[in-house]
Amino acid sequence: MRGVRLNNIAIFAGSNNDDMTRNICRFLQVHMSKSSVKKFPDSEIIVEVCSQARGKDCFIIQSICPPVNDSIMELLIFIDCLKRASARTVSVVIPYYGYARQDRKDKGRTPITARLVADILETAGADRVLTVDLHAKQIEGFFDIPVDHLTAAPVFVKKLRREDLNDSIVLSPDVGNVKTASHYADELGLDISIVHKKRIDGEKVEAEHIIGDVDGKHVLMFDDMISTAGTMCSAAKLAVSKGALSVRAFATHGLFVGSAITRLEESPINEVTVTNSILLNEKVSQLKTVNVNVLPIDYLLGEAILRIYQNRSVSVLLESNREYDMR
Repeated sequence: MRGVRLNNIAIFAGSNNDDMTRNICRFLQVHMSKSSVKKFPDSEIIVEVCSQARGKDCFIIQSICPPVNDSIMELLIFIDCLKRASARTVSVVIPYYGYARQDRKDKGRTPITARLVADILETAGADRVLTVDLHAKQIEGFFDIPVDHLTAAPVFVKKLRREDLNDSIVLSPDVGNVKTASHYADELGLDISIVHKKRIDGEKVEAEHIIGDVDGKHVLMFDDMISTAGTMCSAAKLAVSKGALSVRAFATHGLFVGSAITRLEESPINEVTVTNSILLNEKVSQLKTVNVNVLPIDYLLGEAILRIYQNRSVSVLLESNREYDMR
């Protein structure tokens, strides 16, 4: 039984991932450690650890998602709290790493906030980071502590391999996504097309033309996140104008902020599939023309936590042909 082997582990839930943490604990057959997160009247956050942490390998599960700044402050305070409670190690499990899009200076006098977040996590006392589908892989190099970077690709591929993918094609919604699209195309045995786009501003994206033929095809698009949905919706409209029969979108992180809901309603996208790395925005329930599916990555993270705790390889979880036992 896992419970016998994991007697020195403590798993804590941040306020953004309570249900996910319960599922992970069920998978590992351990009790979720108790904690309390409250706010003072002036909005200051206070974290109290209510379970034993001394000498234990502690894992905090918290996405850096809206409200982003509250999420990251809570995580930092949680780390400090556990370090002062004499935890043996503190690993942070960040299903969605906020600020990841600020990974480089694309013009003068701008910050590299993804690096800043890495620095403050280390300064707070994190010993290890476990995350899923970073917006930019180079963020791993911003840390001087071990980073285990998982992908949700095995979850999506497993779902799609059960379906009839005749007359389907993978469409990269932009040139920067080609490597991801190529990976899915190889795993699914499909051809690939690429959208060339022009970004107007932070919210507006214009798809210009498609490299490849989508005429008479069922289009599958994959990305790390759907934020304002500008890229996906623009690519979908162009694909349908070029003869695509249907369009389905897959993304690890479903933010659905800004004009996302309106854009999706007005787009030809038939279905959107995301993971539970982030709790869905309440506005998603307003969608009438688009089906939204949520695939769990609890077992993926649970298996990674188990392997980290037992000093075993985590990289095997990147393989799409692995089977997982979700208890």
